Amino acid sequence: MTGNAGPVPFQQAAWDEPAPVDREALAATLRPFGSSRALPGAAYTSAAVLDWERRHLFAGGWTCVGRTGELFAGSTHRATVVGDIGVLLTNDGTPRAFANVCRHRAHELLPDGGAADRRAVVCPYHGWAYRLDGTHLKDLDEHLVALPAVDWDGWLMVNATGDGEPFAEYVGALRELLAPYTMNELTLGARHSYAVAANWKILVENYHECYHCPQIHPELCTVSPPTSGDNWDLPGRWVGGSMTLRPHAETMSLSGRGSGVRIVNAPQGTVRYVSLLPNLLLSAHPDYVMAHRLTPLDPGRTDVECSWYFPATEVDPAYAVDFWDLTNRQDWAACESVQRGVSSPHYRPGPLAAGEDAVYQWMALIARAYLG
Repeated sequence: MTGNAGPVPFQQAAWDEPAPVDREALAATLRPFGSSRALPGAAYTSAAVLDWERRHLFAGGWTCVGRTGELFAGSTHRATVVGDIGVLLTNDGTPRAFANVCRHRAHELLPDGGAADRRAVVCPYHGWAYRLDGTHLKDLDEHLVALPAVDWDGWLMVNATGDGEPFAEYVGALRELLAPYTMNELTLGARHSYAVAANWKILVENYHECYHCPQIHPELCTVSPPTSGDNWDLPGRWVGGSMTLRPHAETMSLSGRGSGVRIVNAPQGTVRYVSLLPNLLLSAHPDYVMAHRLTPLDPGRTDVECSWYFPATEVDPAYAVDFWDLTNRQDWAACESVQRGVSSPHYRPGPLAAGEDAVYQWMALIARAYLG
């Protein structure tokens, strides 16, 4: 057979079944703020729940797989796993995503984490080959299964099930809130990786409140009042808010000063903290953007890639890295303690404090997803 139909769209029914989490407990999470309870323990400890999240929240949502420029530096193909689905990324000037499945006998085209720099990818099993746009090299009507992919301000976002909502609706008002930081123009200054013995959602919950800051972040409180700022309640699958800097501080660093260059249109005197479901946390400062990218390894372990991006290549990133590496490690220790707590047979979902409205928004977002 021959033809020029192009890559086929992903054909898969939506993942509609609810998560294996007690519905009464989720109803308590969804009560109005002030009377709600935290998520039940199974949300943090159950392998079955994580399996559901990998398919429904990670593969079924829009997951950040990295910076587009970094993914394709020196390569035209890269393989990764999004949730529980293997994905092949290609770039011929336009970044694309395909199921990492040969249309002949379903062999993976590249192993997870593999990369290649050529004009076509060749299946190592029987030699079937596909162009960068997913079409068969011999023009057979057996093209790679195309998946939605979007370059959002330099971040490559992929919907691995192929049946998610449009990205513009998913990101919602977050696009406008982060537009002043021109993230696609920023340059990587530093990167740290952390292995945290806690569920990925505990890390996000900790990120969205500063109720704990006076107890474990004295350095942060020196440059930013822990009770400052407001949280947003705007369209999109994200949660976030802002905090202000103290009068003496121009950025988040141990001294409140930095050697960085101001991002031209970025608001001064404030930091915006947002998380886009499921795995991207962005902390937007007047002079840099810090990103945490989360990958759950099992219910009680999360891999965290923390990166700092600056508007100039000659900046010494140490002032930002030293501050946040210290703060990160303080947070990870707290999150690991919480993980041990939710794993206790004595754990019962507790109430939220008055300043934890963003945590409530996040838990409600998860609970509604669990209910299907």
